[in-house]
Amino acid sequence: MKFLFLEPFFGGSHRYFAEGLAAHSRHQIDLVTMPARFWKWRMRGAALYFLKKIPSIESYDGLITSNMMSLSDFRSLLRPRCPPSLVYFHESQITYPPAPGDTMDVHFGFTDMTTALTANRILFNSQTHFDAFFETLPKFLKMMPDFRPAWAVDEIRSRAGVLHPGCILPKIEKDVQTLKTKPPLIIWNHRWEFDKNPKDFFLALDEMVKRGLDFNLALLGENFQNRPKEFKVARKRYGKKIVAYGHEPSRAVYESWLRRGTVVISTAWQENFGISMVEAISAGCIPLLPHRLSYPEIIPGVFHNDFLYRNQEELVEKLAHVLSGTFLSEEEMAEIRFEMGRFSWGRIIAEYDNELQKLASI
Repeated sequence: MKFLFLEPFFGGSHRYFAEGLAAHSRHQIDLVTMPARFWKWRMRGAALYFLKKIPSIESYDGLITSNMMSLSDFRSLLRPRCPPSLVYFHESQITYPPAPGDTMDVHFGFTDMTTALTANRILFNSQTHFDAFFETLPKFLKMMPDFRPAWAVDEIRSRAGVLHPGCILPKIEKDVQTLKTKPPLIIWNHRWEFDKNPKDFFLALDEMVKRGLDFNLALLGENFQNRPKEFKVARKRYGKKIVAYGHEPSRAVYESWLRRGTVVISTAWQENFGISMVEAISAGCIPLLPHRLSYPEIIPGVFHNDFLYRNQEELVEKLAHVLSGTFLSEEEMAEIRFEMGRFSWGRIIAEYDNELQKLASI
């Protein structure tokens, strides 16, 4: 079958997902995209742009988009010509924490809600995200002074499901330990933004310095003009310990850093899935993750005590054990790497293709 994928924010996880789906699906998926910037204007105006840029819509069996476009605007402008539509929620403005100094703009939350109401099918990237959305949506609606559409919650839920994004997993050598560097290499491979909470990450590293534990540091991940000040401070503080600083556009080079990494750390306040963590664990990095957000979902329960921490003090102690070489054996690490295989595109694409086939039959 033939599907049109409209992605107004073609960067980061949005681009990763769209390209991965198009490359692995048995269906033909044509991408029409916009650059990943000015997200507020994308939610306001992408429908108007795509209206004039898409090929003949009548030739498609279905439409796929992320929630960064107002699907209600797009479908109303196309009128009866719009095929059945699927929306993939990477994030939601109803649940996303506002940046420091900002307050929630309810208009974007309403755009998410009307987009979901317009779609024939809605998929969330994790059960964690699904649960947070439907827990928060009734509270969001109560912000209205009157005439609250409480019915919308059940209406959206009736069309919603969960399907993890497929991941491209790095290929690793049989003996992973031969790839690791001395001193141990700490990996940061998240966006350089406030919601990833870099402050607590660097506080943990400061404690390692106080304890006399040696390490190098690879600060990877996408970063933008308004990057948190902690990264600039860290560049001066850690100097030659920083062996990589900034986004690595080459997939091969990025994966080579992951293979050399000893430990990958998250201190995030916002994470609906965690593609970068799945990649790093698959490459052999020891994960240290907060016991919140989607992390207890992607890490099997048997590993929670090893890899999830509940507070800053526990993160510091676990990291100290890793850097001193008193953590898990290679055999134990092989088990967690194996578990990440369930997120590979090869394992998960059949579920997406079935979703698309059902969509086209509506």
